[in-house]
Parts: sequence; C-alpha cells; structure tokens
Amino acid sequence: MKPFRMSLPRRSLFALPLLAGPFAAWPAAAQEAFPTKTIRIIVPFAPGGSGDITARLVGKYIEDKTGQPFVVENKPGANGIVGALAVKSAPADGYTLMLATTSTNAANVHMYKNPGYDPEKDFTVVGIIGSSGTFLVVPADSPYKTLADLLADAKAKPGKLNFGYFNASSQVPAEVLGEKAGVQWQGVGYKAIGNAWNDLYAGAINFMFVDLTAARGQVVNNKARPLAISLPERSPLYPDVPALAETFPGFVTSGFLAIAVPKATPRPIQERLNTLINEALVSPEIKERLANEFALRSRPLTLEQCAAQDREERAKWGEYVKIAKIEPQ
Repeated sequence: MKPFRMSLPRRSLFALPLLAGPFAAWPAAAQEAFPTKTIRIIVPFAPGGSGDITARLVGKYIEDKTGQPFVVENKPGANGIVGALAVKSAPADGYTLMLATTSTNAANVHMYKNPGYDPEKDFTVVGIIGSSGTFLVVPADSPYKTLADLLADAKAKPGKLNFGYFNASSQVPAEVLGEKAGVQWQGVGYKAIGNAWNDLYAGAINFMFVDLTAARGQVVNNKARPLAISLPERSPLYPDVPALAETFPGFVTSGFLAIAVPKATPRPIQERLNTLINEALVSPEIKERLANEFALRSRPLTLEQCAAQDREERAKWGEYVKIAKIEPQ
C-alpha cells in the first residue's frame, strides 16, 4: 500500500502564541467549524502494519464526514520515536495527529533512557481505535507445527534460533516467551514489517510476533502459520490457535492503537476529534471490520477514559519489559 504524502505549509510564527494560548482564544465559530482544511496523521511505522491500516480506515470516515482531506504520512524509525517527535514539534492546532501505539505511548519510555518525548506530558490521546494481541507466526512450510515444536528446537539449539521484530509489540513478547520457557534465541530488528515478512519466508528468521490485524492476510492466505496467540484466551476468529496462557498461565501481552495530538491542542478541538473518532468506531462498516476482520476490541471512550487507558497501558508494558529483562538503550 503506497503511503499518502502531502507537504503542508506551516503556520506563521506569529500564530504560534495564539495556538498555545488559552482555549478562549479560539473563536466559537472556528471551534464548531473544525476542521476547515487538510488533517494529516503521522503513522510512526511503515505501511502495511496494523496502525497504518486502521489509521486509513478511520481517516477515510473523518474525511467523508467533514469533507476535508485526511492524509496519512508514514514516518518509520526508532520504534516509533521519529514519528512521535515529528508530532511533538508540530503546531498544536488539531491538524497534525499521531497514530499512538503500544510502542510510542506504552513501551518506549521503558525501553529507552531518553526517547526525546514524554507520552503523558507531550500528547493527549483523543481516541482509542482498539486493543488486540499478537500471533506467534512461522512460515506455512515451517517444520514447527506447534509451540512445543518451536520450544523443543530452541532448547536443543541454545541461541541458534532467530526471531524478527519491528516494534515493541513484536519484540517484547518474544523476549518474555524466552524467559518463561527458559530458552535463548536472538532478535533481529527491522525498520519495516514488510522486510521482516520477507526474511521470515526466506528462512533468515525462524518466527516472529505480529499483531492480529497485520498478520491476518498472511494467515488467511496460508502463507504464515500461527502457533499461538497472546490474548488471555483463544480468539473466536481463530479458535484453533491456542493462547500462550494455556502453556504459560498469565502470559498475556496485549496492546492498543489510538490517536493523539500535541498536549497544547485546545480542549474544544480535542473534543471534536474525540467525537469524530467515536462516531467512526460505531459506524456499522468500521465496527464490523475492526471486530471481525482485524480482531480489534473497540468502544467509544471519553477523553478522560482515553487518558486512563493510556496510563494503564504504560504501566502494563513496564511490567512486560521488566519480565523480558530488556535493558533501556
């Protein structure tokens, strides 16, 4: 899928004090009319991942609803840090959004000593698209038919097996599994999910964890075989795929996808975006696709509920990173 890109003019420096000022500085008519021009959302990962897919889905709804273009711009790099920093430095006017993910908002603060931003101080989550888990996948022609097969081979060949990762949701579960199973394997980092898929099929890596949304196409088309799922129990969409918790009780690593804005964005604009996102989530087509196609659990949330879940995700992933024994870089 080719990314949509559009160069947007920055506001005059003279406008910045107004944007950062009190909410009352915004005329009521302007608040009600928002948006009046192109909105762009920065997806901090390459095209093809779950964030990219769902950002385009929700963005298309907002575009149709408001009549204003909604542009998706992919800015991959450094586990989402490159994209997060781009949004942090953007005008806080509601026209630059961030696809907030498990990596950007929950895991990075635990995996990096100084990511260059603070998800709670620098951003406000204005809508949560949904929560989901990951598949542990191998190529369809892999000799590993079950999780037990993979773990047995890993134990027989300490440090010889490789897993691929491209974000926190793909790296941390693999490290947690290694700790819980008492096996050693090596992680191979990728900038884009597409490169990881290519190496998986070429045999350069043995397995990887991929969120349910991004892995669906590969699984449905019988290119990848899921050995396990990281949800608390089996998914109704994939009843034959065992939950990791069946082998390792309590082993659950779920994450989320959300939309955030710079912290200084005026409250009325945050509320307008929250309303648009929630309307998208309950629209029949999107609601059905999120649940039955992408296996995302979603529901409309207020700004306060979004903030609460954002904090909960950070705390939860702090525990995951601790279990995985990942030292901050």
